[in-house]
Amino acid sequence: MKTPIIGIAVMIALAAVAGCQSKAKPGPGSLAFNSEKAALPTMERVALAANSCWFKSGDSSFKPYRLAPELDSYSGRPRILVVPASNPGGRPLLVVHAEGNPAKVEVFGPLMMHSSGNRIASDVRRWAGGQPSCSANS
Repeated sequence: MKTPIIGIAVMIALAAVAGCQSKAKPGPGSLAFNSEKAALPTMERVALAANSCWFKSGDSSFKPYRLAPELDSYSGRPRILVVPASNPGGRPLLVVHAEGNPAKVEVFGPLMMHSSGNRIASDVRRWAGGQPSCSANS
C-alpha cells in the first residue's frame, strides 16, 4: 500500500518541479523571405551588421562563435557563416545566404533551432531591410 502512495507523491513532486522550470521558446528552425535589393548588397548589409552587433560588440551569446563571410561567391549566392570559434573550419552553426534580384534570403542551421534563433531571425530581417541597428528598439 505504501508503494503506490510514494509513487504518486514522487510524480506530483516531479510535475511541480517541471512546471517551475522556465521554458525557453524554441527558435523558428529556418527562415526565408524576400528583400527589396539584390543578393550582394543585401548580404553586405547583413554581414556588416552581424559583425558589429554580434561579434565586435562582445555579445555573450556569440562569444563561442566566429563570423565567416563569403560574399564573393561565384555561385551567385553570397553568404555568411557562423562557425565555432574553436574550430573555424568546422561545420557552420548558422548560414545566411541570398540569391537573385530582388534577393531571396534564407537563414538556417542549428542555432536557428534554439531560443537564440528568434533573435537571429529578427536581426537578419531588420538588417536585410536596411536598418543597421543592433536591436529592434533602436
